[in-house]
Amino acid sequence: MTEKQSRAIIETSGPPEREAGAVLTIDLAALAANWRELAARAAPAECAAVVKADGYGCGIASVSAALAKAGCRTFFVAELAEAHSVRRVAPSAAIYVLNGLAPGTADAFAQCDLRPVLGSLVELAEWQEFRVAAGWRGAAALHVDTGMNRLGLTGKQAADVAAGDGSRSSIGLLMSHFACAEEPSHPLNARQMAEFREVRALFPGVPASLANSSGIFLGPDAHHDLVRPGVALYGANPTPGHLNLMRSVVRLEARIVQVREVAPGETVGYGATWTAHRPTRVAILALGYADGMPRAASASDTKPGAEARIAGRRCPIAGRISMDLVAVDVTDLPDDIPRRGDFAALLDEEIGVDELASHARTIAYEVLTRLGRRYRRIYVE
Repeated sequence: MTEKQSRAIIETSGPPEREAGAVLTIDLAALAANWRELAARAAPAECAAVVKADGYGCGIASVSAALAKAGCRTFFVAELAEAHSVRRVAPSAAIYVLNGLAPGTADAFAQCDLRPVLGSLVELAEWQEFRVAAGWRGAAALHVDTGMNRLGLTGKQAADVAAGDGSRSSIGLLMSHFACAEEPSHPLNARQMAEFREVRALFPGVPASLANSSGIFLGPDAHHDLVRPGVALYGANPTPGHLNLMRSVVRLEARIVQVREVAPGETVGYGATWTAHRPTRVAILALGYADGMPRAASASDTKPGAEARIAGRRCPIAGRISMDLVAVDVTDLPDDIPRRGDFAALLDEEIGVDELASHARTIAYEVLTRLGRRYRRIYVE
């Protein structure tokens, strides 16, 4: 979908389309629809939105504004700079910073009414000291580790805080994080839910949050008061192995800069890893791993790679993905298709981020967050 074909363009960025090697279209209506779908599934719990990593590569300001317009009132980011970006477009939202309270930054949280997610007793003490000294009454989240072993207080530390002399007064949210929610039968899920219930009982009246995107699909016992979907908002499948209920949000199209003939026995690309076994036509696309197209999705004589869609038909990648170019085998298309200047879709309604990630032996999170900065970006509703 080029700009001339797009619907309800509300924002663009990057080089002009005629100068761009690739065009990334982000469907904000699909994003909002995914949020509403997840909110309905988690009701009566509130549905927040995780917009860290530049809105999972989709643009934090545009994504946050669209979600706020859809009704989202709570956002999660990783860093303070991201929180400031959200605050500019969602002035009344609750904004939590997952990476916690960096030393000496408490005043920055207070100035913009932001909420740190406190993951250690040291952070909690510094936050409390600031609140007393500054007279600040803003809230924070308390992160309790139930099995991820990454950030968060232990269960015993949380119990000590709950029995303490005032530290809990600044806690506006109690949270933990699933490690294996995308595998519903994994035994760690049940253990984490049980441990979190025990900790929550120590903090009566404090809202609680455990579920990420996949956690929402573990059922009401995982929902508590607030769910925090991230990758599912952007079209990735939160229930691997089952039908993806999320709508596609990103469409990535690369310009075809040349169509060339390759004789049988000739190779394509670096390393000569892919050999033409018949008279072959290849289309050369103007994007590569510098634009976030995973090099691991390359094709060789022993391994198929990712695919592109041209004129509605799937065409396999031929050879290695290089920094700025990708070769695609278009031999099976009509002789007059494609032509120089046409576009090939690497991500669209049929080729989702999960499929591309699978070809690269990675996850949809990485595909999304690596989306390049050389694209012409088009936001549509």
